[in-house]
Amino acid sequence: MEESEQDSITEDETAGTERQETRHPWPNLKELFVVVGYKNDLWRMQCILCLPKKHELLAFKNSPSNLKKHIQRKHANHLERYKNLTAAPLKRKSSTSDEGSSKQLKLWDVKRVSQKSVDEFILNFVIQGLHPGSIVEQQGFKAMINHLQPDVTIMSRGTMINRVEKATVEIKKNLKAAMNEVEFIPTTTDCWTAHRRSFLGVTAHWIGTETMTRCSVALACEQLRGSHTFDSLARALNDIHTEFNIRDKIVRTTTDNGSNFIKAFRVYGEGEENNNQERQSESDASENSEGEEREQEGNINFIEATTLLNEDDGLEYQLCQSFSKCWGLWNKSGRSTAAAEIIEEKCKLQLLRPNDTRWNSMYLAVERIIRIMREQGEGAITAVCITLKLPMFSPAEIAFLSEYVKIMCRVAKAIDVLQGETNVQMGWLIPTITLLKTKLQHLRLSSKCCVPLIDALQSGLQKCFGEMLKDPELIAASILVPKFRRCWTTDEGLLQLGLDYIKSHLKELPVPVSDSTPSSEEEDFFSPIKQGNLQENTKQLESYLACPNDTMEVLKSFPAVLNLSLKLNTPLPASAAYERLFSTAGLIFRPKRARIHSQNLENMLLLKLNPKFWYNFLHKY
Repeated sequence: MEESEQDSITEDETAGTERQETRHPWPNLKELFVVVGYKNDLWRMQCILCLPKKHELLAFKNSPSNLKKHIQRKHANHLERYKNLTAAPLKRKSSTSDEGSSKQLKLWDVKRVSQKSVDEFILNFVIQGLHPGSIVEQQGFKAMINHLQPDVTIMSRGTMINRVEKATVEIKKNLKAAMNEVEFIPTTTDCWTAHRRSFLGVTAHWIGTETMTRCSVALACEQLRGSHTFDSLARALNDIHTEFNIRDKIVRTTTDNGSNFIKAFRVYGEGEENNNQERQSESDASENSEGEEREQEGNINFIEATTLLNEDDGLEYQLCQSFSKCWGLWNKSGRSTAAAEIIEEKCKLQLLRPNDTRWNSMYLAVERIIRIMREQGEGAITAVCITLKLPMFSPAEIAFLSEYVKIMCRVAKAIDVLQGETNVQMGWLIPTITLLKTKLQHLRLSSKCCVPLIDALQSGLQKCFGEMLKDPELIAASILVPKFRRCWTTDEGLLQLGLDYIKSHLKELPVPVSDSTPSSEEEDFFSPIKQGNLQENTKQLESYLACPNDTMEVLKSFPAVLNLSLKLNTPLPASAAYERLFSTAGLIFRPKRARIHSQNLENMLLLKLNPKFWYNFLHKY
């Protein structure tokens, strides 16, 4: 029986036609028919039962009826088999199968999403991308959404801002609930000025007792009006702490050495016996105006360069010449695209240029020059200097720069460790500084031309951290970090200071030895100082110090030690956290968005930096 022309096409009719690999529209029929191609809403199928003769058929995209007719006409004995295959439920394929999907969708099926989910995803797009609210009114954005989901309505700019405000209210509520379950909370804070407006940034951090991992959140980036005096800063910080109900939970606040912040904590900080007297004596107008200074004037040391250069045989002059030649390269590469192209061609790398806002930018810039010399040879830099008509480096200058990089590398690594946020605790401070001083002392023994630099670094470390290195609380914090315990120093006197601090404060954290109810009010009153509790705490400390495990998880086995360790080690040793907050704020508060309302800026910033406290709607779909 011959088939109709509508039902089939012969091999001759399909000769020369390009066949393409495509997904099978009816996977259950794979053992009877294979896909040859797709064109004009028709599937071109090849019958396996007709092999070795190649017989192709056309089937409409939403109906395999032509395939059934072919089986009835040419392979009647397989008709029952065809019916069984089409009657069987569609088998789900694994994600690694040829189908590439766990669910087979029909071609005419279009996935529909709700208006609510579209609104939430648009909100997330704006927040995560730090886009202005006006993006929802741009024609290109509207066209994209309408193309993907023609039936949905795109929110207006006003609605977007309203959604951001509601999301901010939700995130603050979630932050309060999360911090309500935490006993010890440190913060970091600083001021930031941009486009003639100033902001106070505050971040909070804590360590989860279950996971022993740090959680960091942004609390505020509110605008400061007027002079940044110590009392105005203290008032603003107190309002933020009160808003989130964490005033009584803050163990430390990390900031920079700006005189206004130093005075605010000295006058209003807890634990000062003469706070009231200082507030009265230091509240005059002249002192307040000085609070706007970022550095104390007494900390600045002025050195006459001429006197320094005339001290000996001119070695310092050669060293100054080294940096002068470096600046010549940096200025050329930064001001001339032709020079930058020449440097990239000959050095295979571009130069880095120092800036005033990053302390390590000079080190990184010099390190790039030394790296080029090491990888491409000194001839690469020499060729650049000749081409750009710049003074060339002498062997003595190259030796100085190499030694400078070797020394500053130790300092950079130490500061990078302390600027961490996820795995760093306050107890890392003293071991890091102690080890850095030891490394610098070793370098001093082999240094040829950078001994003054090493002495200056050692002097600076002693000036900044000298008192901290002898602080019993900070020493105790280091001992209560399983990574360090007592192995970070050989000074038994320092270790004993920390151990005495731990033992005295463990007595304030009693561990009940029995669940029996006190027989009288007197016993209940004196129960915290029972000898059994003190012995239990001391035993926990000794067991902790003898335990070889160096992970934070080991602290869970010693509840009293864990509690004190969380109190001492939850704070951060550096203030980089608020720098990251202001870095993100700078991406929002750009020159073209300088008119953004300060409240909208803070809302966007809190949502961007605290995603897990509000960004959970995607998990519903």
